[in-house]
Amino acid sequence: MTLKPQDLYVVLKIVSANGERAPYAKLASDLFMSTSEVHASVQRAQECHLLHGPNMKNQPNLLALEEFLIHGLRYVFPPCRGSLTRGVSTSYAAEPLKSMLSAADEPSPVWPCDEGNQRGMAFEPRYRGAPLAALRDPKLHAYLAIADALRDTGARQKKLAEGELHTLFQDAKSQRKS
Repeated sequence: MTLKPQDLYVVLKIVSANGERAPYAKLASDLFMSTSEVHASVQRAQECHLLHGPNMKNQPNLLALEEFLIHGLRYVFPPCRGSLTRGVSTSYAAEPLKSMLSAADEPSPVWPCDEGNQRGMAFEPRYRGAPLAALRDPKLHAYLAIADALRDTGARQKKLAEGELHTLFQDAKSQRKS
């Protein structure tokens, strides 16, 4: 099987829920996907070792996921940029990276979305429902924004994104042990 962009989206939603995979119907609703799409994404993520199998309750394989996000994501799912639009901030323009960097004079990256309140350069999300799901779930928004920063930023932003991702994953690991 080939990993698809929405597979990473589903895995990051599971990570944002403290590693607990909600029922497929709940995940589908939260992510603006169909239940069959979520099920297929979980299967592909397991085959790619980004999720552990049912014997480990489909928990995220955080070591493999971190390695993939840092070293492979930008090659497998390169960013697609567009023109100036309204949307939801992502990459270095969204938290947690936004507060670590000074504002630039250039327009910041946004996922095109009518419900967004930011103006910036279009940065296509890995899945069309990501902007709306991010507006509902700030923790998911943070993970998706960090992933986007790892896909398409300069060296300084990428280094900050790597550090923040590592910190968030360490927190996720400690929460699973509690």
